[in-house]
Amino acid sequence: MIQGHPTSGAEAERDCPVPLATLGEIYRAEKEDLPELLATLPVQTRAKLAGYLYAKSHTHALGLAVARTCDKDDLVKALGEIGAVVHGQAHLPPPKPATASR
Repeated sequence: MIQGHPTSGAEAERDCPVPLATLGEIYRAEKEDLPELLATLPVQTRAKLAGYLYAKSHTHALGLAVARTCDKDDLVKALGEIGAVVHGQAHLPPPKPATASR
C-alpha cells in the first residue's frame, strides 16, 4: 500500500515559529532586505527561527543570517546551549577564497 502525504494545504512544520507565508517571505527575501523583514518579528521568535533554519541543511546559511540579527543571550534563551554555538558561527569572518597552489 502506498501512503501519500496530506495535501490539504501548505503548513509549516510544527516546530516552525512563524507562519508559512512569513517563512516564504524570509526565504525569498534579497540579502539586503532581510534585516528589515526580520526586524518585524519579536526577538524570541527571531531566535527560534534562527535555530529552526540552522538545523536544516538547505536553510543552514539562512539560519546563520537570521542569527546575526539576534543577541547571544536571546539565542541561548530560545535554543539552549546550541544558541551560543549558532551565535559564534554566525559571527565568524567569511572564509577566504582558496588560492591555487604553485
